Amino acid sequence: MGTDLHAPLGRDRPAERRRARRWPVSTFFACLGIAGISALSFYAMRGDDALRQVAPIPAPDEQKPPDEASASSDNQTAGASDDKTISRSNPNSGAHVERTVTDDGSIVTKYTPRQRDGAGPVLIDAQGIGQDPRIAAQPNEALLEDTPNGKLPIIGADGMRPMDHYARPWSGARGTRIAIVVGGLGLSQTGTQRAVQQLPPSITLGFASTGNSLQRWMQEARRTGHEILLQVPFEPFDYPANDPGPATLLTASSAKDNLTRLHEAMGRITNYTGIMNYQGGRYLADMKALEPVLRDIGKRGLLFLDDGSSAQSKSGTIADAVNLPHSFADMTLDGQMQTSEILKKLDELERIADRRGTAIGVASAFDESVAAIKQWSEEASQRGIEIVGVSALARESLKAADGGSR
Repeated sequence: MGTDLHAPLGRDRPAERRRARRWPVSTFFACLGIAGISALSFYAMRGDDALRQVAPIPAPDEQKPPDEASASSDNQTAGASDDKTISRSNPNSGAHVERTVTDDGSIVTKYTPRQRDGAGPVLIDAQGIGQDPRIAAQPNEALLEDTPNGKLPIIGADGMRPMDHYARPWSGARGTRIAIVVGGLGLSQTGTQRAVQQLPPSITLGFASTGNSLQRWMQEARRTGHEILLQVPFEPFDYPANDPGPATLLTASSAKDNLTRLHEAMGRITNYTGIMNYQGGRYLADMKALEPVLRDIGKRGLLFLDDGSSAQSKSGTIADAVNLPHSFADMTLDGQMQTSEILKKLDELERIADRRGTAIGVASAFDESVAAIKQWSEEASQRGIEIVGVSALARESLKAADGGSR
């Protein structure tokens, strides 16, 4: 012990010998692995760009006959210098699609029919019927043409018809099927809202071409799953005392004027499967006036629904002659405006469907009609009755299963 009492404690002690710290073997290998991964990542980032690019997987070439294959090769060689045009053909489609990038960056799509050799059967994809519900409120631009009267429906380059594309899908079962059309939508905003929101999606909705806010209501109806028709006013027997409006198709007008009025009505809305008459007893009985109109409807890939109000209608005779998908309504459901009476008519419609297999009823968007149809539809589904869009029955009309001409 030292003699200096003023020295701080421990200052003169000899330094202790530090013990060497040993790292565990597992820690050493872990550090070594981390260093290796870091070095590899650094190399990948600093390496050749080709290492970091993933080559696109080319789509399998469509099988073509030898002569078509050689022609395709020549076309590709000839157009190699122009990288703004891209051509392709969908093996499931009848169209050749050519997309061209313009100077302003927009894309112009051109559809032209592909050559067919005529051999083998024609296949129709049943799954192609009906629009994807996620985009059902949006029109398919491939099924529209720009005209002075607006965008009008046409058959697509691949043969797709608007009546098929916008149709409400159904089960395909051959049980009892009933279509119910509630028309007059667009004339009353509150009545239209009630029908769109309260009626089951299986009910077909008819929009009056003279209504208001049609495109907005169409989108609402399509989002909720409804198939829709466009109601066009035709001349009634008691015209002009009973005047459906200035856009009415008249027997005294020329075919050109009536087609112009038809196209003006068509251009007010999109996404419909067909045309339905509003009144029109006199016009429907005049074959000369009616034939050009029905021919134009069929040429555009639409159906025609006759509301059945005129016993003198010639629409069935003309529709068969021009190969137009069509149907007749079996009864008007709301001739008497009491809910109980409408329910009786619906029961009668069900008896017709039980006997024949199918039936079509029409009504207007009155409060009593909407309430009765909503109640009856819920009960009918529990009895095994399938309520379908009117297009499901119009497609079968071409087969002349049970109706023939009327």
